[in-house]
Amino acid sequence: MEETEPALVPVQGGEKRVCPEEEKGEAVPSKKPRVNDNNGGKSKHPVKDDEDEEEEMPKDEEEEDGETFADMMKHGLTELDVGILKFISEHKGFSGILKERYSDFVVHEINREGKTVQLDDLSIPPEEEEAPEPEPAAEDPDVLTEEQKKELGELQLFKNKEGDVSIEVVDDTKEKRTQIHKAIKTQFPGLETKTEERDTHKFIVAYHAAGKKALAAPRKHSWPKNRGAFCHFVLYKENKDTMDSINVLSKFLRLRPNVFSYMGTKDKRAITVQEIAVLRITAERLSHLNKCLNNFKLGNFCYKNHPLKLGELQGNHFTVVLRNISGNQEQVEQALKSLKETGFINYYGMQRFGTTAVPTYQVGKAILRNDWSEVVDLILKPRPGAEKGYLVRCREEWAKSQDPEAALKKLPVKRCVEGQLLRGLCMYGKKNIVTAFGLIPRNNRLMYIHSYQSVVWNTMVSRRIEDFGLNAVEGDLVLKGGTARMLSAEEAKGLTIHDIVMPLPGYDVIYPSHHVGKGYREMLTADGLDIDTMRHKVKDYSLAGAYRRVVIRPSDVSWEVIQYDDPRVSLVHTDVEMLEDKPGPVFNTEGKYRALRMEFSLPPSTYATMAIREVLKMDTSIKNQTQLNTTWFN
Repeated sequence: MEETEPALVPVQGGEKRVCPEEEKGEAVPSKKPRVNDNNGGKSKHPVKDDEDEEEEMPKDEEEEDGETFADMMKHGLTELDVGILKFISEHKGFSGILKERYSDFVVHEINREGKTVQLDDLSIPPEEEEAPEPEPAAEDPDVLTEEQKKELGELQLFKNKEGDVSIEVVDDTKEKRTQIHKAIKTQFPGLETKTEERDTHKFIVAYHAAGKKALAAPRKHSWPKNRGAFCHFVLYKENKDTMDSINVLSKFLRLRPNVFSYMGTKDKRAITVQEIAVLRITAERLSHLNKCLNNFKLGNFCYKNHPLKLGELQGNHFTVVLRNISGNQEQVEQALKSLKETGFINYYGMQRFGTTAVPTYQVGKAILRNDWSEVVDLILKPRPGAEKGYLVRCREEWAKSQDPEAALKKLPVKRCVEGQLLRGLCMYGKKNIVTAFGLIPRNNRLMYIHSYQSVVWNTMVSRRIEDFGLNAVEGDLVLKGGTARMLSAEEAKGLTIHDIVMPLPGYDVIYPSHHVGKGYREMLTADGLDIDTMRHKVKDYSLAGAYRRVVIRPSDVSWEVIQYDDPRVSLVHTDVEMLEDKPGPVFNTEGKYRALRMEFSLPPSTYATMAIREVLKMDTSIKNQTQLNTTWFN
């Protein structure tokens, strides 16, 4: 479950970075300087992350997609499409632009101890004196000369990407060669080394690791017994989601991604701060990444004996800026007081359902019906709205020939869902769709059926609020010790909507006994499903169900209205700016524009965009925000 929110505006931030998996492309100055890169870049279209290093996006593909985002969103979903229908506050709504800049949305994780995670220390923990073997003698200043370090640094930063750096071993001993190998790999993550003999002289050659070799685990060095096996650190990232970030770190450190652990995933279009743990990698080695990675900062290093687990966090703290608001001071005060005191309906947000003309819940419904031909058709068929040119050609080829090999050839990037499904169909044939579909990563496959559960939950909760308001009523469900039970009329008198839960459909839940509970059965029946048989022939797609609170009250709610003149200026003081002693934003007493800056904390698996929706009383879908943003900039 993703803890933060997706982009809600068409301005796609692309940065010029030095990471090996970033596509080489031209960038223009950004609205906000990037970490470690004062020039930054905001391109007309997103910079692509290469998932397959051997696959490059043709330049003409990028150019033809530069102005199509708003067109694509004309066919996107609205809140009405996914059951998001009701509000519970009484104030008059007003307009505002969410995420006009990604720095308008800042997320700090709240760890399992209840502490808000912040990046405020870049130092490396001191080595334990009793450590049996300090890591390694690579930092000995005599091992590498200053000139060699300069050359290696340029190689690491891809200023000499096509070449290598050769270091002659003057005193040729195995110990000397080992020291040089270790020094290069420790001080310059992302570089690989080898020994070559040239005219009876031995050289250590440093070069960029590539392909599968880059993901291979590094050689194991001794690890002090009195040091925790996991290095925990705070990851600050800009405009990058958690999984992409882990992949970048993995490639630079020559590790497999599964050695990293974290408590929650954070979405892309935001500045986010979260705790990460990695197995048997030193803080010193991680700290070196700060020299060569933009949009990231790593710090607050410490060693512990345990990894992190998904869901261990207590929640997230959000700092959100809504620009160009139309509401007056009284409207703003009423809206935020209602959010603080009453809360908001705990709907699943729009990112749960995808952004294209084919919603993820439709695919999930077909999976649950065991209609695999429909699953393939929904994923691969041509769809309205603008898409990247290669995807359009792939879909057209599939519609014309139904030949997975021919359609796959139209994709330069084959790790997208369409490419993974087509590869599966090539390998296993069109008569074995279930197995072919299994080539899509498990989390992606489960996303479809969870999306269907979510649209059912949203729809039923809207009906529950419509019929019974904020009162607890007989037949509602509450959780006692993790177990759901129905309320009697007498019990309901002492409770409110904040105590009520509603089920996601599954084989291991109960439903409210009032007519809204019967609505679950009606909705699933209309969709060709039997609510009494939610166990699927394929075990992965069996739904046990769960319970979710109907209304959430945020904590730590605060707000202020800000006046500003320049829409490009940042209105949030970030952790990195504070670390670098940069002054925070200065707000005018009067200005051309007004923004609402709000802060609040939410428990896990709740959507900040739904809290913002309750404040604005506006549709938070990308389709609507795109139209609003286009109007604003025109």
